[in-house]
Amino acid sequence: MSKKILIISQNFYPEIGSAANRSKNIYQLLKKEGYNVSVLTTEPSYPNKKMYEDERFWDDETLNHDSQAIKRIKITNKKYSQSIFNRLIYYVEITIRMLIFLLFNKQKYDVIFVTTPPIFIGIAGLLAKGIFRGKLLLDIRDLWPESLKGVGVFHHPLVIFLVKKLEKLMYQHADSIIVNSKVYIDYIMEDAGIPKQKITFIPNGVRHSELEMVSAKRENKIVYAGNLGLAQDVQVLKELAKMLHNQNISMDIIGFGMKKEEFYQFVQEENLNNVRFFTPKTRKECLKLISGYQAGLVALTNNEVFEMVLPGKIIDYMTCGTPIVGAVSGYARDIICKEEAGFVSDAHNPNEMLHHILEIFEHADIQEKLSMNARNYVRSNFVWENNIKILVGIIESHSKDHVNEDVAEVKTG
Repeated sequence: MSKKILIISQNFYPEIGSAANRSKNIYQLLKKEGYNVSVLTTEPSYPNKKMYEDERFWDDETLNHDSQAIKRIKITNKKYSQSIFNRLIYYVEITIRMLIFLLFNKQKYDVIFVTTPPIFIGIAGLLAKGIFRGKLLLDIRDLWPESLKGVGVFHHPLVIFLVKKLEKLMYQHADSIIVNSKVYIDYIMEDAGIPKQKITFIPNGVRHSELEMVSAKRENKIVYAGNLGLAQDVQVLKELAKMLHNQNISMDIIGFGMKKEEFYQFVQEENLNNVRFFTPKTRKECLKLISGYQAGLVALTNNEVFEMVLPGKIIDYMTCGTPIVGAVSGYARDIICKEEAGFVSDAHNPNEMLHHILEIFEHADIQEKLSMNARNYVRSNFVWENNIKILVGIIESHSKDHVNEDVAEVKTG
């Protein structure tokens, strides 16, 4: 009998973004490996519910007809508010509704795979572990509350204290911890005293089929794809947009997020006719578009916590062979520079970023080298069909542990 696995994730297909894409790939590939996999998630709402009324986002028929295995929780509150209190209410509602579902679920699961943030979903994972007596695999995609403090919206000492306590509790009760950034390993070891052998790195990635989504022709323009929120350095993107206007270079924004409207208003006020805004695209549409640009932009707020992250857009740019021009530091910078997949302005200097863009535009050999390096690195490190084997290894190792525990119970009984 195949092992039963429950994935608990706020974000899932058909939502766009790295979180939903990660959960979707793990679900599909674990099923392909022969496991009996179910998902507990919310109704699609990222970046907003209304866009999922458009059928083009429901572009995977195998998942559209998998309603028995995919359970979606309806949420009444809205997450995307300027108020951190409203966001917390949203996350708490998700957690409570998931807890209720789990309490009345008659199924049994061998493994519970819970992905955070938000960190409160970890509570659902802890409860599921207790109810089903399964192994808990904790997937950490971002550090809470560190990332919220990093964007300057989360400073209440009591709440931070409680969330930190919850964070450590999850780390300690998880049977394995999975991270999508290598730098998180040292943080979790030092902050929570977790042994290194309990933590495994499995990055975000792409499917083999996505590596083929490359345009035959690149146009002389650049792209920013992804979230425009509190973690992104929108100010440097604004300044760069003005400089690109003076150089008659087009800049396309395939984005969403809290600061998209702010960026749009800036473009209107400055009469920057070189900047175009696209509505959010499906992942397939987005990858095809990205592959047609000379360069892709990434800019994170200059804060210590963001030195540990690798934005999903970097992997997407590299997948498409689109050279990167970034204003980032730490882990993301190291990969871009070490693998020679693009250029980085350590000082978040738009003049320096413009210089790098012009260098790519004016030297076809440099553009080709950066493109080839990026795609080769993705093939070697970020292909889901390869990396799922790491997760399978973790699941199987815990299956052996479970057998040993059962044998021990029989002997002592």
